[in-house]
Amino acid sequence: MSCVFCKILSGELPSYKIYEDEYTYAFLDIAKDVDGHTVLIPKKHVTNLLDCDAETLSKVAEAIRLISKHYVEDLGYDGVNVLNASGSAAEQSVFHLHFHIIPRKENDGLHAWPSFPGAHKSLEEMAELLKLN
Repeated sequence: MSCVFCKILSGELPSYKIYEDEYTYAFLDIAKDVDGHTVLIPKKHVTNLLDCDAETLSKVAEAIRLISKHYVEDLGYDGVNVLNASGSAAEQSVFHLHFHIIPRKENDGLHAWPSFPGAHKSLEEMAELLKLN
């Protein structure tokens, strides 16, 4: 087992648990880049959002909502960022589905939303290309 998140789940690696239920586990990110930076994973190993079954994804989404509401309603944060990368092209670095929950305060100086260089194609072109029939 080479998955670092599976090693955390098995107890082989330590973590600072924030939340756990039958399907999910949430813990503090060891990067210590932002106070409260939380990682939420399904206990079932799935690589990313693209190969996740609907039931697991539903349980993950519910846990994200529960933790996010706790941070805002109980702990006084003003909001959260929820971030995910699926696939190496999207900069996924650990290939076990995970979501980052970043608790936020107004005017905290964080810029968690990516800055993009601008689109090259028209909205019409992209709508035609991307639409799901």
